[in-house]
Amino acid sequence: MNAIATILKPGLLTTVQDFGRPGLRHCGVPQSGAADRFSFACANAALGNPPGAAALEATLTGPTLRFDCNLSFCITGAEMNALLNDRPVAAYTAIDARQGDVLSLGAARIGARSYIAFCGGLTGDDFLGSFSTYPPATLGGVEGRALQKDDRLCGASLTGHAVRTIPQSLRPVLTHDFILRACVGPDAAMIDPSSLEKFFATAFTVDRRAGRMGVRLNGVNIALADKRPMTSSAVFPGSVQCPPDGAPFLLLADAQTLGGYPRIAQLITADLPLAGQIRPGDRVWFRKVSEAAARDITLQKQALISASLPEFSFY
Repeated sequence: MNAIATILKPGLLTTVQDFGRPGLRHCGVPQSGAADRFSFACANAALGNPPGAAALEATLTGPTLRFDCNLSFCITGAEMNALLNDRPVAAYTAIDARQGDVLSLGAARIGARSYIAFCGGLTGDDFLGSFSTYPPATLGGVEGRALQKDDRLCGASLTGHAVRTIPQSLRPVLTHDFILRACVGPDAAMIDPSSLEKFFATAFTVDRRAGRMGVRLNGVNIALADKRPMTSSAVFPGSVQCPPDGAPFLLLADAQTLGGYPRIAQLITADLPLAGQIRPGDRVWFRKVSEAAARDITLQKQALISASLPEFSFY
């Protein structure tokens, strides 16, 4: 492993992520991985890396790092006023850095998470085949934690595909208002019908209690028609649960594997990457779609993306 960069300032929450640990939820292991998988994959694609090669995820405020070798990098996701030696850096584009160059990211203007990929990818602490950092259990990444000052990033020297140009039409347009499509959840019968109707018709504001595990949503109070305790059931990134206080919360990449609150909705797969960009103060609307429509939307979006990024898959 070769050191490629040194962290000078870590930012608010900067972690090493890849595509996580799928297929292990039955063992109690969350998937983790990049909260916005598509922006993450775009950063890798621009460098010719495999789409799931380990990279940095920066939340709300980005890091400052010094390159320890000549290396190309790419930044995608939330715009954080990236500067290389105090000069602006274009997003979704491979940029060449030289040994000693300093890359700095500031505070995100819109969106929550930026991704910094490096040619060849990163390495970290391997847990069950993934370098993804899962702080609640101190797994993966660098000692299972967010990056700190003086941490060294090590390159993986991966080879993938040809360098890609990310079309402007595929680059996510981030705002402070999000419309997320969702199917009715398996426990919707436990919700008062009028409350469920309001859930799919009104805006929620993202609470300050927001992180990689999930975000709390403030707005219309969701009333439970059945307040009896329920058996803990499987939950996933994109599940929307409603606790007794009536304030729903949306689970994200680091979501636990089981939950004991009614699952009132489930985001469609195609909209999960976008959910990874919501931040405190943003507004969220949930638009109800059928399961058949959810499949069709995801397949159509996959076909659109595959024309330019054939290596990326939602599944």
